[in-house]
Amino acid sequence: MFADRAKIIIRSGKGGDGHVSFRRELFVPNGGPDGGDGGRGGDVIFEVDEGQNTLGDYRHKRKYKAQDGESGGKRRCHGADGEDIILKVPEGTVIMDAQSRKVIADMSGTNRRQIILKGGRGGKGNMHYATATMQVPKYAQPGQPAQELEILLELKVIADVGLVGFPNVGKSTLLSRVTNAQPKIANYHFTTLSPNLGVVDMEGGGFVIADIPGLIEGASEGVGLGHEFLRHIERTRVMIHIVDAASTEGRDPIDDIYKINKELKAYNPEIAARPQVIAANKIDCIYDEDDGTIELLKEEFEPQGIKVFPISAVSGQGVKELLYAVKELLDNTKQEPIIFRQEFFPEDVLITEQLPFTVERDEKDENVFIVEGPKIEKMLGYTNLDSEKGFAFFQKFLKDGGILEELEKAGIQEGDTVRMYGFDFDYYK
Repeated sequence: MFADRAKIIIRSGKGGDGHVSFRRELFVPNGGPDGGDGGRGGDVIFEVDEGQNTLGDYRHKRKYKAQDGESGGKRRCHGADGEDIILKVPEGTVIMDAQSRKVIADMSGTNRRQIILKGGRGGKGNMHYATATMQVPKYAQPGQPAQELEILLELKVIADVGLVGFPNVGKSTLLSRVTNAQPKIANYHFTTLSPNLGVVDMEGGGFVIADIPGLIEGASEGVGLGHEFLRHIERTRVMIHIVDAASTEGRDPIDDIYKINKELKAYNPEIAARPQVIAANKIDCIYDEDDGTIELLKEEFEPQGIKVFPISAVSGQGVKELLYAVKELLDNTKQEPIIFRQEFFPEDVLITEQLPFTVERDEKDENVFIVEGPKIEKMLGYTNLDSEKGFAFFQKFLKDGGILEELEKAGIQEGDTVRMYGFDFDYYK
């Protein structure tokens, strides 16, 4: 089955924690801190694979995780970096945040490789925190946490021209005639359940054409397989609108065109405004010489700037004229590929800074908790705790830095004392 959509969870590697240790060597009984830094966590990277044309690989596995960085070691040993995970996708894949559906990356054009989630930074070992006042720091920086995100992958095929129209009007037949593509062709609805691509070779350069599966009324609202199909025309620059001019199924071709254009406009008005031509197909099935369908189509749509070309996809009649008209439209429209811009930046949403600190009970009094850390010492040095505003700012710092949470984990109770660098505070929730 053709897979053009997948929802997966990706997770970068956590940064390794910094290490707390001290030199312990012969004749150096009280050596300084020598804890090493943690390694960087692995990134989640997406790459375009020219050999893939579906997202089938992502239908059976849902979670993808990069490797965590290793913690630092004694004697200033640096932890190993975690391995990146590289996920291969076909060209034209758009990566979106699953919740907001905002675009994170469009894997097309020149964008062949992109880091989607960065691994966490490794934490610094305690060797970095020795100062004149704190010569034996018992704290190290934790590694930055991993980033995790649920994403939606959508394949939007890359074609210059899209064939649109109701089911069974001859789109697949036309594609097989003008390109080397070999779509399934049969006389029943929804034969084409995946977009077929083909290259039309012409003098002065060819173009890529996509047979978009048959649309029905309500497609823009998701009726039938509407949304699954409509996404594939988002990159096309010109539309060939195919109708059954012979009304072999009793359909009115003029009404069909208005209905399809209504669906295109409801899905994305910008797509509906792109240049289009009408291919009035199956003229080989019109046996009545007085049949005026082609004239009616021309009278209705050519005043709107939409040219009508009577063709027979089966015999090839009129096809050459249609292709030259499409080529002319393409030459007169902008050549820039349609790229979806980034709207969602995971690093802005998911990364949080972790502070190096320790929380310990006082050995002499179990109701006293001692908190130490370089940023806490600095904060106390320049914050006026006597002012209401300054004290509220310091409380917020303790909460955002995870210090209050760590105190609660250590078992602090209301009325207990928190001691920080000569300051004592009573703890109340």
